[in-house]
Formats: sequence, structure tokens, C-alpha cells
Amino acid sequence: MWKEENNQLQRSFEFNNFVEAFAFMTKVAFAAEKMGHHPNWTNVYNKVNIQLSTHNANNTITEKDIQLAKEIDAIFNKG
Repeated sequence: MWKEENNQLQRSFEFNNFVEAFAFMTKVAFAAEKMGHHPNWTNVYNKVNIQLSTHNANNTITEKDIQLAKEIDAIFNKG
């Protein structure tokens, strides 16, 4: 579940292993590039942490972030 914190949408995702986490990140990267809106994220082994905010809107949450979060959820739910 996404949460709002520090003017960002934040969510953590956990996978069975690094390969699954990396595959997820790859799919998210293509979706983000298509939208022209890119996440701040970190990956350690099977965990991916994502923070979304719009830099050119003073680092606040905008409709772009909400749409990317929905796309990320769809990617995650497809597994």
C-alpha cells in the first residue's frame, strides 16, 4: 500500500529473490520512461523501495505520481 510521507508517495515491495526484484524494476523502468516520469528507488537483494514526487512541482505529489503508482501496482500484481 502506498503511503504519503515527506511530500512523497512511498511503497516497499518484496520478492522471492534478486532476479524477481530486478525483473520488476526493469518493467517499472520501461513504464516510467514511457510516461516521462521516473521514480527514486533503492534495491537491496529482494526488496525494492520506491519514492514518487514531481521534481518540477517543488517535489510534491502530483497526478503524474498517482498515475505512475497505479502503473507500478499493476506491474506488481501481474507478478
